[in-house]
Amino acid sequence: MTENAIIVSVSVISAAIICVGAVRGATNGDSAVATKALDCMARQPEQAGNYQVNMLIAIGLVESIPIIAAVIAIVLVFANPFVK
Repeated sequence: MTENAIIVSVSVISAAIICVGAVRGATNGDSAVATKALDCMARQPEQAGNYQVNMLIAIGLVESIPIIAAVIAIVLVFANPFVK
């Protein structure tokens, strides 16, 4: 294997690891947000609409993190400064 092939393969594997870590973190964050929102809705059913809106906004913000991480990882694979 040439040096460029090794660098590209390590970059692809690293990008995959980054994406998997970001997805796992987002999954944990989504479940925590949903759990807390459902607890609040169960305690105060009259405010359930407000909690649901806040939950959906928070889940959207949490979901943006793995998307950004995946884009950065893909950009670093294709715009690798170490490939000659």
